[in-house]
Amino acid sequence: MSTPKGPPALAVLPVAKSKAAEDSPRILQPSGWPMPRGYANGMAADGRLVVTGGIIGWDSEGRLAQDFVGQVRQTLSNILAILSEGGARPQHLVRLTWYVVDIEEYLANLKTLGQVYREVFGAHYPAMALVQVVRLVEKAARVEIEATAVVPR
Repeated sequence: MSTPKGPPALAVLPVAKSKAAEDSPRILQPSGWPMPRGYANGMAADGRLVVTGGIIGWDSEGRLAQDFVGQVRQTLSNILAILSEGGARPQHLVRLTWYVVDIEEYLANLKTLGQVYREVFGAHYPAMALVQVVRLVEKAARVEIEATAVVPR
């Protein structure tokens, strides 16, 4: 097997030619790389930055769901509320960083997590990273997510 010389070529995935598409973040996919499922390898966008801190799955009364999937659903809903406050929508997301206390719990729930993600954010998949941590500041929290969005000018 030969190794390609130099850096991989980058491909910007084609999108429909419309004003909305021109304003949306663009997925960066290096040529010849396998297509990721449920995330993008990279994103490019121009506009106003909207970022969150580490968001967990508590409701407006400070209660956490008891199960992992419930906490993820509420965390994503909380991020959606913050994006909205900043004039952003899910399609403006360019990056999500997930911190979980048990990666096996995450892996065991992939199908359900995908359904929950699509219910909250639709079928837009930004660049993502997943990190297992020893614990989160809120002891009962199972997941914390940071989000970065770019709103077109």
